[in-house]
Amino acid sequence: MKLLVTRALTPSVERRVAAEFDTTFRNGAVPLTEAEARQALADYDALLVTLGDKMTAAAFAGQPRARIVANFGVGYNHIDVAAAKAQGIVVTNTPGAVTDATADIGMMLILMSARRAGAGERFVRAGQWTGWTPTQFLGHHVSGKTVGIIGFGRIGVAIARRCHFGFGMSVLYHNRSPRAADFPARQVSLDELLGGSDFVVMAVPASPETRHMIGAEAFAKMQPHAHFINIARGDIVDEPALIAALQAGRIAGAGLDVFEREPFVPEELRAMENVTLLPHLGTAALEVRDSMGFMALDNLIAFRDGLPPPNAV
Repeated sequence: MKLLVTRALTPSVERRVAAEFDTTFRNGAVPLTEAEARQALADYDALLVTLGDKMTAAAFAGQPRARIVANFGVGYNHIDVAAAKAQGIVVTNTPGAVTDATADIGMMLILMSARRAGAGERFVRAGQWTGWTPTQFLGHHVSGKTVGIIGFGRIGVAIARRCHFGFGMSVLYHNRSPRAADFPARQVSLDELLGGSDFVVMAVPASPETRHMIGAEAFAKMQPHAHFINIARGDIVDEPALIAALQAGRIAGAGLDVFEREPFVPEELRAMENVTLLPHLGTAALEVRDSMGFMALDNLIAFRDGLPPPNAV
């Protein structure tokens, strides 16, 4: 099988991929355009793609040579899966490997947003700190508060577990179906969660149904002291509505690891001191990126060997 790897991977993953396949490493930081994706599908038997590669319906049109697209990541909203399947192309992803790392980032953003860590760090770096005072950078307590998790899959449950066992927080969640957990967690309506949470955390997968799931109406239902955290996908949130809510003081702050038009981050968000901004660090730990790469490779090897890929979507 002739394989294209669209982005640089960790050294250990690249070594194993090269040993298994006739591999071309694109190694660019910029994702595939739609035209490049269409050409790649015509030129290769398999693609190992990741976030941002524009695997659209138009890219899958025509008579592609590729028979499998292995996604490096659990989220695959950049891949038109229906168009791929219509061409008989298998699509796989890497669930499980990302859970704990992404949940850790979610917990970190809760703490950073509540305790104004980003603003404080910038204050020190700018040489403005003149010493401790009783009222400097007062934030919000996290321990004992209520967290509302929107989307209670693997990552949502993992964040809630950290909140409950680590910080004694009460857990509300909104999900299509009830989920069993080894800690108290109450399933509620979206409106009840928005109105009753000190911290609202997005953990739903991106899909046409969840695009702009959270907008002006949702932010109006949150408490003025509440913080909004997004570690899912940027287009789940109406970004201008979030900016308006922050500017108007309808919510106290936000912690964001994802953005609606990545890598573009609006100037309005960058200018606000009550917003913590991260460059999509959710899975950015070496062990995790290794695991993701090996899982994607396992999917490719299984397909090559005539076996069902373990993580077909």
